[in-house]
Amino acid sequence: MERKSDKDMSRLYYTDDKGSFCMESPQDIEGLYLPLAGAQGLKSAVTPIYAGDSKTDQNHFLYAPKSIRGLSDDADTRNFFLVMKDRLWSAMGMSAEQILNRYTDREDEVTLYGGRMRQRTVRRDKSNGIEAETTITVLTDEPAELITVKISNKGDKAVTFYPVAALPLYGRSADNLRDHRHVTSLLHRVCVDEYGITLKPVLSFDERGHRLNDTVYFVYGADGDGNAPESFMTDTDAYIGSGSFIRPESLIRPDEKAWLHKGDRTDGGETTAVLRFAQITLLSGESVSYQLTAGITTDVEEARRIAALSRTEAAAKQCFDAVAGYWDDRLPIHMHTSDTDYDRYMEWIGFQPQLRRIFGCSFLPHHDYGRGGRGWRDLWQDCLALLLTEPESVGEMIAGYFAGVRTDGTNATIIGDEPGEFKADRNGIARVWMDHGFWPFLTLKLYIDQTGDIDILTKEIGYFKDALICRADDRDEEYTEAMGVKLRTASGEIYKGTILEHLLIQNLTAFYDVGEHNELRLRGADWNDALDMAAERGESVAFSCAYAGNLKDIAAYMRIYQAITGNDKVSLLKELDKLIFSDDEVIYGDVSARRGILNDYMQTTSRSVSGERAVYSIEAVVLSLLHKSEYMMKRIRQTEWISDRDEGWYNSYYTNRGEKAEGTGKDNDTDVRMMLTGQVFAIMSGTAKTDDIRKIVHSADRYLYDDRIGGYRLNTDFGGMRTDLGRMFGFAYGEKENGAVFSHMAVMYANALYKRGFAREGYKALDALFRASSNYEISRIYPGIPEYFNNEGRGLYHYLTGAASWYMLTVVTESFGIRGNAGDLHIEPKLVKEQFDKDGAASIDVPFAGFDFRVTYHNKGLKDYGEYTIGDVIIDGTCTVSSGHNCVSIPRKWMDNWAEKSHVIDVELV
Repeated sequence: MERKSDKDMSRLYYTDDKGSFCMESPQDIEGLYLPLAGAQGLKSAVTPIYAGDSKTDQNHFLYAPKSIRGLSDDADTRNFFLVMKDRLWSAMGMSAEQILNRYTDREDEVTLYGGRMRQRTVRRDKSNGIEAETTITVLTDEPAELITVKISNKGDKAVTFYPVAALPLYGRSADNLRDHRHVTSLLHRVCVDEYGITLKPVLSFDERGHRLNDTVYFVYGADGDGNAPESFMTDTDAYIGSGSFIRPESLIRPDEKAWLHKGDRTDGGETTAVLRFAQITLLSGESVSYQLTAGITTDVEEARRIAALSRTEAAAKQCFDAVAGYWDDRLPIHMHTSDTDYDRYMEWIGFQPQLRRIFGCSFLPHHDYGRGGRGWRDLWQDCLALLLTEPESVGEMIAGYFAGVRTDGTNATIIGDEPGEFKADRNGIARVWMDHGFWPFLTLKLYIDQTGDIDILTKEIGYFKDALICRADDRDEEYTEAMGVKLRTASGEIYKGTILEHLLIQNLTAFYDVGEHNELRLRGADWNDALDMAAERGESVAFSCAYAGNLKDIAAYMRIYQAITGNDKVSLLKELDKLIFSDDEVIYGDVSARRGILNDYMQTTSRSVSGERAVYSIEAVVLSLLHKSEYMMKRIRQTEWISDRDEGWYNSYYTNRGEKAEGTGKDNDTDVRMMLTGQVFAIMSGTAKTDDIRKIVHSADRYLYDDRIGGYRLNTDFGGMRTDLGRMFGFAYGEKENGAVFSHMAVMYANALYKRGFAREGYKALDALFRASSNYEISRIYPGIPEYFNNEGRGLYHYLTGAASWYMLTVVTESFGIRGNAGDLHIEPKLVKEQFDKDGAASIDVPFAGFDFRVTYHNKGLKDYGEYTIGDVIIDGTCTVSSGHNCVSIPRKWMDNWAEKSHVIDVELV
């Protein structure tokens, strides 16, 4: 049976300023899903047909784990049947008859309404006028889903049916999907209660050591007046019989003896919570409602309490409205531009970082890899968006993350659930991502700018210690996990160093860890995890640029610290002396000598440290950092620039054969090898000069920009598998890291361009991603930004990409130009003329320093960026600051005297 063509797909429409939306016939689009979650750990996903799973972690799944493939056709899903005399009809569209009717003129009419952490569908049966309005959400403060179903008779004849809810329960670890699934089902113990059923397996199955289970999975239900179901079924085999989940035999050929009642129980076997309500006849115009609560807890009485919260139609509505209000009020940043769809799209961009913190990278259908937890980059990049909304709460979080740094500059890769919780390596995976040391300062710098808390540089934090030493080139054979994960001195005391010391170790050890071309070694991979086959001779020029920029910026913030505090000295671990003050360029140019300094340092610090401090002049340290930074940048400019006529770009990598990865075409444009990553960090760090940037932009537009999809590809086609670089080249070109329009790096490209004053070019990159995402007939996603767009323009790995944090950061701090500057409020707009409305206005609501600001730019002449300067800046209609430049700052000391929380700033652009 043919699917509808793209042109027949209904597009998405926004319904309010919070980004809520509606879509007609969403069930015809494969792979759509919304995330649902609350504050108590339950994480769910739901499709237009209510497929998707729900879990608290890798080992506790309420419904069976789901992956993206076939998600729209999964039959073992949440369901609610109307059992009529001659047919079954599902409020979710999941009966055999309804599935057969898809893509025909007998298909149900369906409209979906989506919002943050909630979904509502209205489904109408054309044959009899029955309409089902179904909602689903996860309760904010309880580990449970709330599903409501309202059945209305919109036809002209009475309809009689049994309402039956059916939720197939899984009740165990995702590992058991293919490992002992049947055996673990035999551990199930199911009890029938007055309003529902509870499933409590007797054991948590683990061949390394079984444990008594303390987890309860539950489903309760009631009608709109609070009446309990009249009977139940729990055994999946008895429920589906010789039928299936979409046509259960027990509903087609009912056997009253098979139904259970309060006090009954079943032992062993797969479980489906089947709740049958009393038969009802709906006259024309009448309605009836039902509520279902399904969740995970540790106590049956607690399950009953949770279910009672929404036992009536009125109570359920109150719960649903509370969830909507909670999530809709979570984001304090709102925008007004010439495009209302863009403004509402940004509501989802701002929400995605919260989803990423909740779901990690493992718990939505596209993210069917990993076992929970978050990666090192996630810790730091997730904070970028949080620093724009509630920076004061992030300081302790950031400080705790530094406890994951080793003294060799690498870091823990097993990260616990709590902030600052790191665990020792258990798998013997000796792998170093060479970019990991770059990200912490990037985040810390934003924190200092937003809060003015420069003293965080002197906060003392411990170091991480496990068996991996010397940047994973060796192991400490004397280390055992019983020793803990805290670095100690030779005398056995836990050692703590300042955050500045941690930053210097991360960036200086990277500086000396060079390959044969004197660029930083690629090792296991960098930001692009798929460059994982060049550990011996690979080098990352891209992150050589990045670290060079870090060294320069760390020096700048050390000077800021000196200026603000008056302190011109810094106390550091004495073993750092040679890392800091080896300033001889002869040594820099000698790969062996440069690496020798690193090796000597690592040998003295990998197992323990002296604990002794040395006091240095801040200016002496600053000059050394600047010397190293300039050396790196100068060398990259001289040796890594790839030029062809009026174009040019920087080589990003060296392969495991010791060759440059990129180059111009020998015969034609199809031979060009160009990567976006190297250009991003060359521009962002300041390595690329202004003329270089113009040539890079020209080249990126020619070789990487895809007009059909909209956006910049990560690389050109290198022509097949490259075992001298990484697995990415084994992917089909245009998929994932191999040449897809990869949102994260495309957004960072925009950010880098804005930073260097190329606002028009940065806007192009951001706008392309917005339009690619919003082309819903092609992208086939709900609002937001996916990890990447494939060759067909389909958005994949939705919601959980770090691109959302970077997109929000770029729009707020670069495009609108609202950011902190060592605690002061800095205003420097880089809006292009088409972003202003017909009256020449553009505004943003943004929190800063504990205040809520609305900043409105008035561009009556509709001038473009580069044509306007800032005229008068009027605060709360009275205080006027004149600029005449491209930027203006409002000192934090002014704000110290403000009593009101909300303030309005009007900025005249002239």
